[in-house]
Amino acid sequence: MPPPLKPAVVAVTERIARRSAGSRRAYLEQVDRLATRTRGADRLGCANVAHAFAALPGDQRLRIVAEKAPNLAIVTAYNDMLSAHQPYETFPALIRDTARELGATAQVAGGVPAMCDGVTQGQPGMELSLFSRDTIAMATAIALSHDVFDGALLLGVCDKIVPGLLIGALHFGHLPCVFVPAGPMASGLSNTDKSKVREQHAQGLVGRDALLQAEQAAYHGAGTCTFYGTANSNQMLLEAMGLHVPGAAFVHPHDALREALTRESVRALLAIVPGQRHLPIGRLVDERVIVNAMVALLATGGSTNHLIHWVAVARAAGITIDWDDFSDLSAAVPLLARVYPNGAADVNQFQAAGGTGFVLRELLDAGCLHADVSTVDTRGIGAYTREPALERHMLTWRDAPAQPRDPGIVRRASEPFSPTGGLRVLNGNLGRAVIKVSAVPEERHVIEAPAVVFDGQQALLAAFAAGQLERDLVAVVRFQGPQANGMPELHKLTPPLAVLQGKGFRVALVTDGRMSGASGKVPAAIHVSPEAHAGGPLGKLRTGDLVRLDATAGTLQALVDTAEWATRETATIDPLQADDNGHGLGRELFAGLRRNVVSAEQGACSWL
Repeated sequence: MPPPLKPAVVAVTERIARRSAGSRRAYLEQVDRLATRTRGADRLGCANVAHAFAALPGDQRLRIVAEKAPNLAIVTAYNDMLSAHQPYETFPALIRDTARELGATAQVAGGVPAMCDGVTQGQPGMELSLFSRDTIAMATAIALSHDVFDGALLLGVCDKIVPGLLIGALHFGHLPCVFVPAGPMASGLSNTDKSKVREQHAQGLVGRDALLQAEQAAYHGAGTCTFYGTANSNQMLLEAMGLHVPGAAFVHPHDALREALTRESVRALLAIVPGQRHLPIGRLVDERVIVNAMVALLATGGSTNHLIHWVAVARAAGITIDWDDFSDLSAAVPLLARVYPNGAADVNQFQAAGGTGFVLRELLDAGCLHADVSTVDTRGIGAYTREPALERHMLTWRDAPAQPRDPGIVRRASEPFSPTGGLRVLNGNLGRAVIKVSAVPEERHVIEAPAVVFDGQQALLAAFAAGQLERDLVAVVRFQGPQANGMPELHKLTPPLAVLQGKGFRVALVTDGRMSGASGKVPAAIHVSPEAHAGGPLGKLRTGDLVRLDATAGTLQALVDTAEWATRETATIDPLQADDNGHGLGRELFAGLRRNVVSAEQGACSWL
């Protein structure tokens, strides 16, 4: 018998269920209505069917139409520019071959875009990044709209790609779905050494050649980046939700085990299609599964981006969550992992120390995860506490280690790095924000200093380069929210702020933009909502105002006289800056999304 759930986990889950009762019921009614229809090849007109299967070999057309064999959709984020998605080039052939061996068929239903925040950091393209998530969801819907499929295999790894695929799939919630990861690249230059070179470059101590050499030593092959940013957090959350084959997250793309896991993904999907143990993704992803994902994020100090993305994912399933839910769970969930930027290890070292199986077992045994949930593996969530392996070329699973192989990377729930999770919510007269505290030294959980206000990241970088920030300060970068310019990540600000902090200054960042999933040791109150462009209180701040960021008390305050604050005029974005935000490099095409997007806490959705 699993141990009883922690009261906080029960309370948050029940609160979410009550809050979502009407929308979830309406969602499931639609899922059930679509799931009970006649299969596509029998339901559609003859011309529709002929078009759908015209390119298939004759025996496979016969298999689908006459033998009524399952037909699986492949939705892929393959491109050969991005290291994380380049391995997917060979996956469709492997999947089709496995499906054929198992008496089914598979077709690439469509591709979705996949952009890299690492390439676009600090560039205009980053202003499309957040909106690429909803574009990916729409592309997924287009791929599945042909409506001839019995299930779907979703091939994607990185930041916006997994949430986008998941949102799109949940809008086809009547289909069983399995996610197929590609794995991380081999370890290169350590993340710690890479960060040192970045800081040296920010100080002018090394040139571009040295910086480029370090970056290329860190990012050097196929697979995801090896730090625990948004991409690898995605994989942890999918394991906790039971949407992968167990233990598939962090196996190298070229390892023989990766091919075996990919083939197993096809078997897993065929076990849950109609006629078998029918398990539509809309039924699988319920409030308990969403809570399990939130717990896994908090227990591993994962990416702050998921306080936006998983709100949107939940909404796609008719479930409403908010930052208070994250905050209340964080107070009860232990921190069990130290992976960069929350530690020195990379995800390959995390995997070697025990990985997802170890962490999920500890969370289950500590009463932090719902055990009574459905998963794409018929053995349930307990299967995700085990490690995959090849024995005589056969895929098998073994128990995760009873003790961590490296207690500096993962810990037992009885001996955590911290009794609470790695993310906190801040409230105050500057709005609501989130902060990742797992990588911030405890002595910097409270910063009180004068504000220096910027209306964009380039202005801060210019002030740093001019030596104008050599003091205690709270850097405020506003007009970076979804409505203003698509809510770019501001990871380029990390090296200069880290340099100032390294000189002994008390430094923090406050912004209505995002930081990378790799945000680390500088205290950063991010996702401030409502954003300045929507009239939020960041627009009232003036350079010199005293600001207090208190991650311990959970507050974010401008220490300005209450009467003055109430009457102070709210600044608006400079018209020239607003015009620049909306033009060039494709940004015009996203004007409708900027107009319609809801706040970060509501998931920054453009489709509500």
